[in-house]
Amino acid sequence: LFIGVDEEGGRVSRFPKELTKIPKARDIGLVDDEKFSYKIGNILGERLSALGINIDFAPVLDIHSNLKNTVIGDRAYGTTTEIVSKHGILVMDGIMDSNVIPVVKHFPGHGDTYMDSHIDLPVVNKTIDELEELELIPFENAIKNGADVVMMGHILLTNIDEEYPASLSKKIINGILREKLKFNGVVVTDDMTMGAIAQNYDIGDASVRSLKAGSDIVLVCFDYENQIIALNDIMKAVNNNDISQDEIDKKVYRILK
Repeated sequence: LFIGVDEEGGRVSRFPKELTKIPKARDIGLVDDEKFSYKIGNILGERLSALGINIDFAPVLDIHSNLKNTVIGDRAYGTTTEIVSKHGILVMDGIMDSNVIPVVKHFPGHGDTYMDSHIDLPVVNKTIDELEELELIPFENAIKNGADVVMMGHILLTNIDEEYPASLSKKIINGILREKLKFNGVVVTDDMTMGAIAQNYDIGDASVRSLKAGSDIVLVCFDYENQIIALNDIMKAVNNNDISQDEIDKKVYRILK
């Protein structure tokens, strides 16, 4: 089983208070030391591994390009593609070298949003050209450097898919992440019980739609009932051939690989 946790350091930490706190991403970017960044990732991974946790929903590869954005803020390594790419990938490598699977997030970039997706659905009006000049660059670099898992953000990019957020969007998961950036690894959603999804969609419908759009793992972090609804609706979709058995098998083999 994957046993996963959000352990970024800084304010997003699930470690008990007895453990020394890991610095926040912004401070790691400001130190701007490659050995230091790699060591931070290594410490994160070693701690998680010691606790029996084998997947970490980190590092954050969002660029803090909107200074009014509080949900990302100091969780980003910096305000430029260079700083975020360099230190995000070094932390990713440090986690990976501790035999813990890092998950880069929140594709295609949560750094230029006003709304917190824990509360409701953020809307970004950028074009694909604008994303290619900024937000996509750290993810593209991480993919080239061996990223295994990418987490989809709950962000509505109206100029690319005006109907569905990135986590439910075939245009973004298959069109941009798979085809444009050539990512062949595992795609996981952000938590489907966050306000961005829960306020706007039925969790079962959203889970099925995300899998049809190209995700491999649907993350349902809160409440047993929600998890059962998601599982049952996915099984119904396969039994009705709304999702083919072949497609499910491809996802399973991608996860196993």
